[in-house]
Amino acid sequence: MRYFFLFACAIVCFAAGCTTTSHNRPNIIVILADDMGFSDASPYGGEIRTPSLDRLAAGGLRFTEFYNSARCCPTRASLLTGLYPHQAGVGHMTGDDGLPGYRGDLNEQSVTIAQALKESGYRTYMSGKWHVTGHLGYWTGDSTKTSTHNWPLQRGFDRFYGTIIGAGSFYDPVTLTEGNTPIEPDSGEYYYTDAITERATGYVVAHAREFGEEPFFLYVSYTAPHWPLHAPPEDIARYAGRYDAGWDALRQERRARMMDMDIINPDWPLTPRDPRVPEWEDVAEEERAWYARAMEVYAAQVEIMDRGIGRIISALESTGQFGNTLVMFLADNGGCAEILTPAWRGLFIARQTRAGDSVAVGNDISNLPGPEESYQSYGPAWANASNTPFRRYKHWVHEGGIATPFIMHWPARYGAGGGLTREVGHIIDVMATSLDAARAGYPEEYAGSTITPLEGKSLLPILDNSSFERGPLFWEHEGHRAVRIGKWKLVALARGKWELYDLEADRSEMNDLAEAMPERAAEMAALYEAWAERANVVALPDLQAHRRSR
Repeated sequence: MRYFFLFACAIVCFAAGCTTTSHNRPNIIVILADDMGFSDASPYGGEIRTPSLDRLAAGGLRFTEFYNSARCCPTRASLLTGLYPHQAGVGHMTGDDGLPGYRGDLNEQSVTIAQALKESGYRTYMSGKWHVTGHLGYWTGDSTKTSTHNWPLQRGFDRFYGTIIGAGSFYDPVTLTEGNTPIEPDSGEYYYTDAITERATGYVVAHAREFGEEPFFLYVSYTAPHWPLHAPPEDIARYAGRYDAGWDALRQERRARMMDMDIINPDWPLTPRDPRVPEWEDVAEEERAWYARAMEVYAAQVEIMDRGIGRIISALESTGQFGNTLVMFLADNGGCAEILTPAWRGLFIARQTRAGDSVAVGNDISNLPGPEESYQSYGPAWANASNTPFRRYKHWVHEGGIATPFIMHWPARYGAGGGLTREVGHIIDVMATSLDAARAGYPEEYAGSTITPLEGKSLLPILDNSSFERGPLFWEHEGHRAVRIGKWKLVALARGKWELYDLEADRSEMNDLAEAMPERAAEMAALYEAWAERANVVALPDLQAHRRSR
């Protein structure tokens, strides 16, 4: 069922201060949060202050059943190309396993939204995290990985500012790049989320000045609130004491709000606390201060990102572009349960600050998170709360790993909004929706390569309250796998048996029906296997054997 609050386009356009007409092709902005859970933002029941997302939700449409691809790289590959990640060559992360679905690099059989829209006359801009190539030789010294062929400018973007790798210090992000040129942070007060916003707003303003009413595509790929837990003291202070009641209370509080907002069905139970996590009352008092501070910093990171989204909206308004801009907001996976320890290593983990001071890596309760000298994560307890009321986290393809908030906002065409839809959407649909809105084609060939047919579907019929036929959807990551058809979802852990759930009755995935409905489970499993074969998916045992043999 879906329901909307729709107003006449002409009235809304007047109220929004549009300077363009509704038949003009819109600007398109895709905003991606990093490691943010389903219930974190206030339009989805969270207590974190996100007034900019509230505004987009109040003027647009919120999806309650939208999905990503469970982790950073696969989601970005799918978002950019409209394909399943293995079809685009990024079935895992950015390491190269020498198999078509696992090259860790966008392949030549895919095109990005930027490439497709650029062919159709759009200007294209990106600010933020790229993370769909392993070519980091400039920073690692690996001479075999110095190509920029899969950096943003070579994949259709006119301008780019951001990081090529997937994580790093917010005060000194590694692989920072302008265009094709590696750069360093440009001020002593540098904070990466704000820098991403600054470039994005600059692109919006410069585009209006230089290109008038020509349409643009802008991809804003934040790293917030991905670890490390970094935020300025004044932003952390706004959440002082907010999480002193602990994660159990927060999960109950969020669930109640989500039910009141009709985001979730009251019949769906709250999943059990992660067995690794104690009741808050059983946590030692000296540890509670660290845990509460971790969530305070995480909330500050989300709020800072939201503040940046507000600045982008203001730039659109000040240049007369807000009314005819389609904005889509989502997250790349569910909350992240990873626990950082001193043993963690990688290019993305700074061992020194910009000033040369040591960085303490790991979730040490004697070291409060927030400043540049720390490098920590908020762990499974708070990630469990971020994903309220669902099971599991980033990496997994149970609902906690793949459910994302998704907001669409386009005043010139779709009215004042404020509604919800229970239609099912997927990250592969972002490309198809962008092309449909732009009245642009999807190429069969590009730069001499045959292009894999588009997998996603345009979501515009949902906004029109028109018929929308959703076929099966599929997931695979690190052996975790799933298929959804209508209300039915078949899902399995890596090397685990299939579980079957009726998501209308039990989206919390608590009542496994596989044994009670073996024929349905078998039919869906067969569909999964057929998809896996055509989408370049390799079963985990075979993939691991291949890796050992190399």
